[in-house]
Amino acid sequence: MIYPIVAYGDPVLRKMAEDITADYPKLKELIADMYETMYAASGIGLAAPQIGLPIRLFIVDATPFEDDEDLTQEDRDYLAQFKRVFINARIIEESGNEWAFNEGCLSIPEIREDVFRQETVTIEYYDEQFVMHTESISGIAARIIQHEYDHIEGVLFTDKLSPLKKRLIKSKLVSISKGNVKIDYRMRFPLAKKKR
Repeated sequence: MIYPIVAYGDPVLRKMAEDITADYPKLKELIADMYETMYAASGIGLAAPQIGLPIRLFIVDATPFEDDEDLTQEDRDYLAQFKRVFINARIIEESGNEWAFNEGCLSIPEIREDVFRQETVTIEYYDEQFVMHTESISGIAARIIQHEYDHIEGVLFTDKLSPLKKRLIKSKLVSISKGNVKIDYRMRFPLAKKKR
């Protein structure tokens, strides 16, 4: 099932998400639906708050980067296999140099900005079988994880922009929340006028 993606302005995107247990109702189905929703929107990551669920669950599929010729062959090979489910994730450490990367978000369509993040993340999480992992991940995969992790913390990539950049995109963000945006995937807009 393809869920509508929650747009900027919806309060669920600002909530601190809650842990879930292994017996969370229809968890495997939910994960499959999240992948289907993400692929339908041509995304590489999706967090549960983006479909209206304030739970600590996000998915990442970095495989589209296997064709990125700006990356080393080693990085492309690694990303070609990088598809994961993160449940109840906790970032233990972010390390390395900060670097800028042009980010976008399915909940904030048509806005892309350079965001600075550290290059390596150490994260503990449960996978879809509820097996615990602790892993250090670097590069593009770390970047995607940090972006999706922010969603379960109630943080958006636009929060990391300079005050000037925030002012410059403010009217675009309001337009998005009202549904004044051209997209080719289903969305739910918090401030869209209901048709009578």
